[in-house]
Amino acid sequence: MDNRINLTPAVFLAALSLLPLAALRAEAPSGNATLRAAAGGSEIVITTTARVAGSIDSLTWNGREFLNSFDHGRQLQSASNLDCATPITAETFNPTEAGSSRDFTGAASTSRLLHWRVGPDSLRTTTQMAFWLAPGDKSGSNLAKNTCVLSDHLLTKRVHIGYKNLPQVIAYDVTFSLPQGERHTQAVFEALTGYMPPEFAEFRQFNPHTGALEPLSDGPGEGLWPVVLSVAGGSHAMGIYAPPQPRPNLTGPTFGRFRFSAENVVKWNCVFRLTDKHGIAPGEYAFRMFVIVGNLETVRAALRALQDAE
Repeated sequence: MDNRINLTPAVFLAALSLLPLAALRAEAPSGNATLRAAAGGSEIVITTTARVAGSIDSLTWNGREFLNSFDHGRQLQSASNLDCATPITAETFNPTEAGSSRDFTGAASTSRLLHWRVGPDSLRTTTQMAFWLAPGDKSGSNLAKNTCVLSDHLLTKRVHIGYKNLPQVIAYDVTFSLPQGERHTQAVFEALTGYMPPEFAEFRQFNPHTGALEPLSDGPGEGLWPVVLSVAGGSHAMGIYAPPQPRPNLTGPTFGRFRFSAENVVKWNCVFRLTDKHGIAPGEYAFRMFVIVGNLETVRAALRALQDAE
């Protein structure tokens, strides 16, 4: 079933204008929120901030921070990269949830938080994403393809701490809304990425055939098996899982891992790729993922349970 709908910032804002004034006031998005829920003898605590347009700026469990939120790219967040009907190059047409490269470590984001709804352990946001590069900037030797700083691409995320009987699993659903008026044949959806402190130095992959965690190089690389990053000894670990989501012209999920030694940060991501030589249709593209937080054995067992639930 093709359930895509055309959605642009203009359409979204027009729909908001039809809401009663009281409802608009109730939903005024500050971007600052804290979600929490008990998990494994401690609490998972998720913090979003206005600094990164309501993106997840912090995630803690059992006394440790799991995110390395430095600039406006190192959060638990989503982004896309598209080709503009030219050879696709990294970051050159790159709508990013938390903001732009030029936002750097500043207190404000070029991205715009349009709508949110917050509960004690759950969150829904819609963000108009900034381009990572400003017009005229380069990624390596490649010039930015965008001609403005704020894209017409929307990102809606739904986050809930706990999934079924798995309190240390965070259900994470994202929807990318591609606007009309652009021409693309390739899209890379970094449906979710987590930038983590460098002490999460041990990389593993979950073997779906045996249910075991196996050693993994720090790449950089991308594979078909879920990735887990942990501290030495395994007391704190984070894993990423996504079920198969078959659709025409779509590949993924694949799971990447990276170590940026100079920047003193490590990273994982979950990626889907869409290719259509006739042109990618505007509309909504949704993906489901699960982030697992706990000790290494808890993360392994949760990955097995999620796989068995398919």
